Amino acid sequence: MQLRHKSLLSAALVTLVLAAPARAGAPADSAPRTGGWQQVGDDATSGVSGLALSGKAAADGAVDALVVHDNKKPGQSRISHVTFHPSAPKDTKVTPLAWDGMEPKDLEAIEAVPGKDGEFMALASRGLVYRLHVDGDTARVLDLTPLPAIPEGADFEGFALGTAHGKTVAVWADRGADRPATVFAAPFSLNEYGEAEFGSVRKAEFRAAYPKGDVRHVSDISIAKSGRIMVSSASDAGDDGPFASAVSEAGRVSLNASGSAATLRIAAPRSAPDRFDGRKIEAVECLPGADGRALLGTDDENLGGFVKSASVCGG
Repeated sequence: MQLRHKSLLSAALVTLVLAAPARAGAPADSAPRTGGWQQVGDDATSGVSGLALSGKAAADGAVDALVVHDNKKPGQSRISHVTFHPSAPKDTKVTPLAWDGMEPKDLEAIEAVPGKDGEFMALASRGLVYRLHVDGDTARVLDLTPLPAIPEGADFEGFALGTAHGKTVAVWADRGADRPATVFAAPFSLNEYGEAEFGSVRKAEFRAAYPKGDVRHVSDISIAKSGRIMVSSASDAGDDGPFASAVSEAGRVSLNASGSAATLRIAAPRSAPDRFDGRKIEAVECLPGADGRALLGTDDENLGGFVKSASVCGG
């Protein structure tokens, strides 16, 4: 399999404004002390480092999703299917999937490809994007592409796809630490051979307002239907914590159908972030609908992984 990277000859205008898994079929932990979080993994190999909606969100809040794990050793789980039932935790189930193809190291994000049923893009921390087809209990690698404009020392945490005017835009980010995170945006498409292509790249910095210590300014990223860019940030003091997280609106992204230029502006956040102390959120996925709900996932290291839904994506 070859690594490929091509720029689009004609790019849509991008505007960016920035201010081991649980056993198959195992029910989630829903004790009141968890604050609504349901456990979907019980050790350091089963945390949630990224998630993507894999089916329609039901009226009762139930969600089907794929989650990726940031494992690095051969044979360790890379991806699982989660059926999340916020009001019926005994029905929440986790099913590990087989990985068919070159095994990645340190998967940090996954996103459904708009208009391509069963296809997903999964991002590894060093900037390699795996195009997957998920069918039944298997995730098969179709192609492998590096992100464009990878800076030296980048450690990527988030990747999201959104649509406007019938076209697709990608937004991705490295985590930052002592320095701010860098957020990137570019038009995205699959060519006639199914290879991922990125258009002209724009970038800007983002620094989280919370948490403050041992912070990853971006631990995941999602695009709400309105074009809002929602970012999770997390504090990681070690494999046993303590952890703290927040979700905030970092800016906006949009596409212009004319495809003539790209514009970047930076603005301060308009509101305080939603705080989640005691958890290390590494996955945020804005859900369809007008209530601004998202599915959140954590990688709490030795404590395992948890998911919950929360209204963090705006109306």
